[in-house]
Amino acid sequence: QVQLVESGGGLVQPGGSLRLSCAPSEYGAIGWFRQAPGKEREGVSCINNSDGSTYYADSVKGRFTISKDNAKKTVYLQMDRLKPEDTAVYYCATDPMYYCSDGGLSGADFGTWGQGTQVTVSS
Repeated sequence: QVQLVESGGGLVQPGGSLRLSCAPSEYGAIGWFRQAPGKEREGVSCINNSDGSTYYADSVKGRFTISKDNAKKTVYLQMDRLKPEDTAVYYCATDPMYYCSDGGLSGADFGTWGQGTQVTVSS
């Protein structure tokens, strides 16, 4: 069974940066999602292991960068120019049948989830 281990959350001031890590035991695609209190879960970004192609939600495009390190078997989400509205619990997820595309990102397509890591952007 695939396991996901997340790390890297924390407290940062507006305009600051954080890098989240997700270490899957194996994967075809990794998606990053977030959920703020009282809000629906949002698909943030996704990367395909086969070709490195990516997807970003409009809300993070130009500020967040997803990448993978095959040697370390780790997927990163670099978050720059963070805003208070980025505050949420961030989850990585994977599914062997999923391929990231420009069509969006839905949590319903992912079967395996990490435990989540809190990101708080506040002064």
